[in-house]
Amino acid sequence: MEALRPKYDLNPAHISPISKKLPKPTSVSSKYHTPRKCRVFVPRNSLFRTKSDAQIDRRRESLLPRCSDSSLINSGKEVVESVARGVVGFTAAAAVAAVCICWDSPATAESLTVAFPVSRAREVNTVQRTLVEAWGLIRETFVDPTFNHQDWDLKLQQTMVEMFPLRSADAAYNKISGMLSTLGDPFTRIISPKEYQSFRIGSDGNLQGVGLFINMEPKTGHLVVMSSVEGSPAARAGIHEGDELVEINGESLDGIDSEAAAQKLRGRAGTSVTVKLHNVDQPQLLVALIQNDGNLEKKDYPLNSQPQGTDSESNSGFREVNLPREIIKLSPISSTIIPHRTQDGRLLKTGYVKLLAFSQNAAVDMENTVHEMEDQGVESYILDLRNNPGGLVKAGLDVARIWLDGNETLVNTIDRDGNMAPINMASGHALTHDPLVVLVNEGSASASEILAGALHDNGRAILVGHKTFGKGKIQSVTELHDGSALFVTVAKYLSPALHDIDQVGITPDVQCTTEMLNSPPKERNVIGSPLEADSCIMVAEHELDVQESIGAAS
Repeated sequence: MEALRPKYDLNPAHISPISKKLPKPTSVSSKYHTPRKCRVFVPRNSLFRTKSDAQIDRRRESLLPRCSDSSLINSGKEVVESVARGVVGFTAAAAVAAVCICWDSPATAESLTVAFPVSRAREVNTVQRTLVEAWGLIRETFVDPTFNHQDWDLKLQQTMVEMFPLRSADAAYNKISGMLSTLGDPFTRIISPKEYQSFRIGSDGNLQGVGLFINMEPKTGHLVVMSSVEGSPAARAGIHEGDELVEINGESLDGIDSEAAAQKLRGRAGTSVTVKLHNVDQPQLLVALIQNDGNLEKKDYPLNSQPQGTDSESNSGFREVNLPREIIKLSPISSTIIPHRTQDGRLLKTGYVKLLAFSQNAAVDMENTVHEMEDQGVESYILDLRNNPGGLVKAGLDVARIWLDGNETLVNTIDRDGNMAPINMASGHALTHDPLVVLVNEGSASASEILAGALHDNGRAILVGHKTFGKGKIQSVTELHDGSALFVTVAKYLSPALHDIDQVGITPDVQCTTEMLNSPPKERNVIGSPLEADSCIMVAEHELDVQESIGAAS
């Protein structure tokens, strides 16, 4: 997504450095560790002729660095030999670099040294070192220990062979991306230093762009709009959830991941960008509810065929939109109070809270919002997670703690060895015990699904809406030595009731469909809230009324 992509899709904490350049991966479980940087000896000026593998072996001992006081493990020695043999043969004269990777893992306290010939192109040499660093992280933490049923050590050798003759960093990075693509996991990827800096935009709540949340649909590889920031250029142009992003400034997005696309969308405020979109659902109707003599009636209106900023549109569902870039202010929470009267004439206040993304301050803002609403006499809540693409898992877990008591399980993680570990609360105290409904839809993903699952499976909330996106994987994010970043899927997660979410999603308790709008209206008086045009909110309020009546009867 452009604005705040499942920010560290799914990760519990913001990036916190171990050393100047290499932070811990931000994952749900504390059992995952990144390699710590070790002293690396790179003999850049030690050119020597390599006439045989034996000669490489004799010189290797004097070239290899030491990782703290650890000795090389056998598999590490084999990798050193295979890479050296596979690549040095390309040239009669090559410098050899050695990168040492260490892991502070209680399960596998090991060090690994990889030697490789230095590319004559300095920028490629930098990416060579990044390749080894990324390969090592995958080797240690990737969720699939078979690496998609391939020899991961051999894959390093093959990639180094392909990278050695290259002359540009971009081409070298593409080789790393190609290596990662063989894992069969679209969420495990590398982004360049420039892309990583852009990726971290959003932690302070501001960016310069068009206000689009985008994500890659795993099955098709298409870039899909998750939502538009309210009031942003994208929202004003009528771009909405489900639109496929096809081109940016005339350039096809085939093979481009969401972060690279987001980088193309961002830019200095005052400039503009042209996007081509495909809307597979056209033609579309705007559904509105009109109050008529106390009753709610459904009306269908065709959407304007030429939204603001649209240059052209065809019956095939493709259109081009020119969007101005602006300073986009991101606030993770918006809220209001929805008043209505019950059948017996009593005035009730429902607190409506929409959470747009799980940024660093999401839990704090949520806590402040709930406190304010409690002070205003709110008696029930609607938490809207629709079109929330996720973000920091830690933020999602912290938001769950606001609504739950005791030592409840929030989520279960499954590591690469199939071991399941629950993440539990510790003597939690909910801010409120008022009835709660959570709204979800196809755009609710990642941390949104963790939060919805935690509240639902612990009996705290009723889910209303449509089936969620279905992203049940956890990524760590690690900044590499050159400023690039590696995203690695390190675990899967299950809901507290052990429901698998990945590529399945969460089915709500109550669907809100257009058919429901034809049913008799609820016996209550609406007091002028614009949210009453939202059928899902109507259904949510009905569920809250049912809970309130059950509570009163008991």
